[in-house]
Amino acid sequence: MSNRLLVGRYELIEKIGEGGMAVVYKAKDRLLNRYVAIKILRPEYVRDEKFVENFRKESQAAAGLSHPNIVNVYDVGREGNIHFIVMELIDGKSLSQVIEEKGRLDYKEAISITKQVASALSLAHKNQIIHRDVKPHNILITSSGTAKLADFGIAMAVSKESIAEGKEKIMGSVHYFSPEQARGVYVDERSDIYSLGIVLYEMLTGKVPFDGDNPISIALMHINDPLPPVSKEVPGIPPQLEKIIAKATDKYQTNRYATADEMIDDLDNIDFITKVMGNSAFSDKGESRRIEEEDEAAEYYRALEENRAQEERKKKKPVNKAVVFIIVAAVIVAICGIVALGAMSGWFGGESEEIKVPDFTGKTLAQAQAEAEELGLKIEEGESVYSPDQDEGLIASQTPSEGSMVSEGRVITVYVSLGKKDGVVPRIIDMDYHEADEYLKSFGFELGIVKTVTSTKPKDVIVSQSIDAGTTANDGTRIDVEISDGQGKEMVKLPAVVGKGIDEARSALTSAGFTVSGVSYEESATVAQNVVIRITDASGKELAAGSELEEGSAVNIIVSKGTESSSGNGEGTGDEGETGSGSGSGSGSGGGNEGDNPAGSGGGEQTPDAQ
Repeated sequence: MSNRLLVGRYELIEKIGEGGMAVVYKAKDRLLNRYVAIKILRPEYVRDEKFVENFRKESQAAAGLSHPNIVNVYDVGREGNIHFIVMELIDGKSLSQVIEEKGRLDYKEAISITKQVASALSLAHKNQIIHRDVKPHNILITSSGTAKLADFGIAMAVSKESIAEGKEKIMGSVHYFSPEQARGVYVDERSDIYSLGIVLYEMLTGKVPFDGDNPISIALMHINDPLPPVSKEVPGIPPQLEKIIAKATDKYQTNRYATADEMIDDLDNIDFITKVMGNSAFSDKGESRRIEEEDEAAEYYRALEENRAQEERKKKKPVNKAVVFIIVAAVIVAICGIVALGAMSGWFGGESEEIKVPDFTGKTLAQAQAEAEELGLKIEEGESVYSPDQDEGLIASQTPSEGSMVSEGRVITVYVSLGKKDGVVPRIIDMDYHEADEYLKSFGFELGIVKTVTSTKPKDVIVSQSIDAGTTANDGTRIDVEISDGQGKEMVKLPAVVGKGIDEARSALTSAGFTVSGVSYEESATVAQNVVIRITDASGKELAAGSELEEGSAVNIIVSKGTESSSGNGEGTGDEGETGSGSGSGSGSGGGNEGDNPAGSGGGEQTPDAQ
């Protein structure tokens, strides 16, 4: 098929790859004079009309995603029985090739790639697009080390058509399937997070966690078998990284990260520790300290297992309070040891000062990188754009814009100019729409309908444009835009307050920008009196630490009142966790304040939440 011209525009040059669903060619776009990759569907898929329709719709939706870690989709077309996607041509290798060549990736490199893919998924999920086929074959690594996620359109079309019907053509991805995909039931954003967790496991160990003789047996492993510990395969990786993998690949969707951003935050914490402490924070410790930490961790998990077993026995026979006290004490000692270790290692970082983003336009990429590094920021190059006022090679625009306040380490995406070219729509997103009018005219276009929408961006700043940047359009074409009303509420993250006293939790929530609308109590055999069990939203849905909600959102605090025996004669607690005046049956006065456990409190044991 080489040297064929598709739709009078795309000249096929050579075959550069193929998979189960498509063949990929390097091609030249004669209209825009650039090289592209064209993925042509195999004939067996073309005969499936329902699949082709899903493929067309989903590919067009994916074409609307603009992100440095997503392979750009430029066009979706058809010529006769040939259905194809025109994509960005990547100079690099697939992650599967990288893993095959290296065997295992250094954990820092694996974290970097995972964060980039998670960032791509974050944008897709916010646009209600689920990939459904995250795997190393669909992750491309450029020659500069940037990870790019590909095949949104094909993945979604195949999933819609095949998963529900159990067809064999999707089984090539079974090594990365989530349990719910293996069952053929409801799939959501957390299914992509599961697959990404499996990819992270493979990068660290050089192999997939579940393998077998046939796709069905592998799918059943995803559903039933526990994930093999990474640390047994690769010693010396951060313990927290293994916890991240475990959370991302939990069998139950509700126990996984709710969003890709939550996973990025946890990966960022490991990055921070490594930068401050170096690898010695994890792998270069003395042998005696390493053994001591392993013993602490083993004791912690042993105590948890004993506690679970005790809970099961309690359902069948009366509680042996002496045994419970010993278990609780063991858990407290283990947790305190782990928390102390984290504190000594600098695992808990404070708030960083915000930095004002400078104006990088008109500068070279190297100049911008040097200036950003001095300020504690990072520069990432986005797609190149045409610009009427910046020469080729100079930065034409940036996101976030000049003057924005950001935290240290924030990535600033810059768009380098290709020079001016007539007939190509420029990028006007993040510009004030008053300035965009003249800017568009310099390219031969007109500003069209201006619609105001609610957004957190400054007032009158363009949020979206009707014709994507880089698209060819006729002279005089009108570009409609949506602009910000400046009234959108900022999103804030829920602080970690489970396991804290009620006053401390209330203070942390209000300081973070939330409104505490109510406090309720419930019995708990594992959480001490007046200690927070969980946080819920107004509808009663449990919220995980790190969840993003609109600033000012109302939340409810659920607090433990201990067991029935601990809240009887000797409880002595007042309203919302304050120390009460009731006399206990022991040798002391009422219950402790906010989770304290003074000797002689009125019954019940102090048990920190296992979270």
